[in-house]
Amino acid sequence: MKIFAALLAASLLLTAAPAQKRPMTFQDLMAMKRVSDPQISPSGKWVLFSVTDVSLEKNTKVNHLWVVPIAGGKEVQVTTGEGEANGRFSPDGKKVALSMKGQIYEMPWDEPTGKLGESTQVTNVNGGADGAIWSPDSKRLMFVVNVYPECSDKPDWAAEDACDKTKDDAANTSPVKAQLFTHLLYRHWNAFTGERRSHVAMVNAADGSGLRDLTPRLAVGDAETPTFSLGGPLGYAWAPDSHEMAYVTNLDKVPAASTNNDVFTLRLDEAGAKAVKVSTSLGSDDGPAYSPDGKWLAFRSQERAGYESDRFRLTIYDRKANSLHNLDLDLKDYSKPGRPTESDLDRWVDEFIWSSDSQRVFFTAGDRGEQVIYGTNFTGDDLHRFGKTSGEWVGLVQAGQEYKLVGTLMRIDQPAEIALADLSKMDDSTVTLVLNMGKSNSEQKALDLHANAMPLPPHLLTHLNGSTLSMLATDPLTSFTFIGAENAKVQGFIVRPPNFDPARKYPVKFLIHGGPQGAWGDVWSYRWNPELMAAPGYVVVMVNPRGSTGYGQAFIDGVNGDWGGKAYIDLMKGLDAAEARFPFIDKTRECALGASYGGYMANWILTQTDRFKCIVTHDGMFNPAAAYGDTEEMWFNEWEFKRPGTTEPGQPWRYAVLPADQDPFRKWSPMLHIQHAKTPTLVIHSQKDFRLDVSEGFQLFTALQRLNVPSEMLYFPDEGHWVQKPQNSELWNKTVSDWCDKWTHTNAYAGK
Repeated sequence: MKIFAALLAASLLLTAAPAQKRPMTFQDLMAMKRVSDPQISPSGKWVLFSVTDVSLEKNTKVNHLWVVPIAGGKEVQVTTGEGEANGRFSPDGKKVALSMKGQIYEMPWDEPTGKLGESTQVTNVNGGADGAIWSPDSKRLMFVVNVYPECSDKPDWAAEDACDKTKDDAANTSPVKAQLFTHLLYRHWNAFTGERRSHVAMVNAADGSGLRDLTPRLAVGDAETPTFSLGGPLGYAWAPDSHEMAYVTNLDKVPAASTNNDVFTLRLDEAGAKAVKVSTSLGSDDGPAYSPDGKWLAFRSQERAGYESDRFRLTIYDRKANSLHNLDLDLKDYSKPGRPTESDLDRWVDEFIWSSDSQRVFFTAGDRGEQVIYGTNFTGDDLHRFGKTSGEWVGLVQAGQEYKLVGTLMRIDQPAEIALADLSKMDDSTVTLVLNMGKSNSEQKALDLHANAMPLPPHLLTHLNGSTLSMLATDPLTSFTFIGAENAKVQGFIVRPPNFDPARKYPVKFLIHGGPQGAWGDVWSYRWNPELMAAPGYVVVMVNPRGSTGYGQAFIDGVNGDWGGKAYIDLMKGLDAAEARFPFIDKTRECALGASYGGYMANWILTQTDRFKCIVTHDGMFNPAAAYGDTEEMWFNEWEFKRPGTTEPGQPWRYAVLPADQDPFRKWSPMLHIQHAKTPTLVIHSQKDFRLDVSEGFQLFTALQRLNVPSEMLYFPDEGHWVQKPQNSELWNKTVSDWCDKWTHTNAYAGK
């Protein structure tokens, strides 16, 4: 009986004990619901948002709209069609506009119950319509259409749309599919641009009548309007009176070599009104947003021409005075006696929104692996930093009260969910920072200021991935700092493997971010997911070298014309520091992996050191001189490979007569150093990658094979710069994981 009782007690203990969490799998990653695009109902009661569901079996991604009460409650899916997105409440609270089936639809909205009614189609545009936003009076919708510019010269929309259809019909029935290119930017990212261009249009919301092209060829020529922006802010906006709009376009003659996007305004109901350019910088101006009281128009602005990674500042346009005010935000910290008192907010304004009383602007800025919320008044008299943030805020909208914001919040161990940030609960004694115009100080003081800030506790409104996450063993991000090239302070991060044992030694996946003006941080990813990379039993190490965002503009500029220089040293010193600080790292079993600029750096590492057991290079530059001619956004290479200290664009023929060490195209060319390569390398490239042409991958693989370096190439004929189709992504992850296991003698290859 005693033995039986003991066994029973042990059984009960085992039953009561929580199950050990398991490592994440690729199937888990695909099962996550992808939450985005929160919108607040006019009463402030509901949050409408988008959720993308991925089917690995069907190889599809389908988007639907959901709602959740802002006061707390259950999330509910409110659309069930073939794919619905971009849900927008009418200001009067009666309808929701949305995109589905390539057109704009409306659904009646019931505010008490949070339900949508039957859909009504608003547009029937030949080239499709998307991105509708309501006029403040709820009478009209503004959105984007794709048209043939020459057709926009027609006297009305019916004639313009018929012209578009005639041209499409002729192209579809012709057996000749050749294209005649007459200017650059004939292809972009993953597609040929063709003859159509994006234009901004407007329609009466009640019945779909009165559709009008607001940016015809007469106004914008052959330009895209709004200008293409990869994940950037919306490029058009309504004025509060519903009779004016602002939009973004680039009218330079060679848009492929220009970042000079400008903000224009247009009076909509005045006969003969012409667009007026209100921005003045030589760099990019984007994201226009009117203040609710109509006095101001704010937008992001870059100073330097041709540099897509210049600092994004906030610019305020006084509509009455017809004047611009640039907010260069310097901070004074009163949080603790004896601490440094001044620090320059040398950060990008990533996104911003106006407060409902038009007295403040809230914005986010990347800062050392976090995404911080700030607030300032529009004249720049004061500025608040609202604490430290674990994770990244995206898509902020105001939630009825001045200091309550809703957005999506993600961390490295948590995919995006809808969250509420109640800024009114922050302790001003620890986070209030007052603007100190015209003064700045060192980056070290900014680090001290950052350390003083209190955490900003968010309130999650949705938990769509909670049940899946509760089963998974994930690790929060751990930060470390070290001294990099030229004695600069550099930050790195690690993620430990599931069910971590500090007494063990673990192989390493050393991840290198793209850009080069990007950054690792406390952010979830559906492509390069550090938790999934760590799941098979690896320590994941990530370093933010020169060029990374969130450390000041000088740190970003440090990679210009120096692609294989300081950034390479930062990376190697960062890995050295991780090895020294974390004794569980097995430095004899390390693989380097990178994509885009990270792919270039993986190629550079391949030719500079033999410290790694393997390398994975995805869509990376191998031959910079060739890449200059087969990319599409010319401004990028012409800036990044410009000789330091010069002003002319970086072009290979300008430097051909110079010694190689004075020519960035040759000095930083992995191809010209490939004879030193010895490390087993997996090359990955895609046919539709027009940022870094597939020939870059072919050249590298050919060289490695001829040099007898162990190598394989994974080729995707149907992907662009990113591998996005679920089953292709599954193959990518399986191939990369197997390559790392093989050369680090891990998992199935242990002991081999």
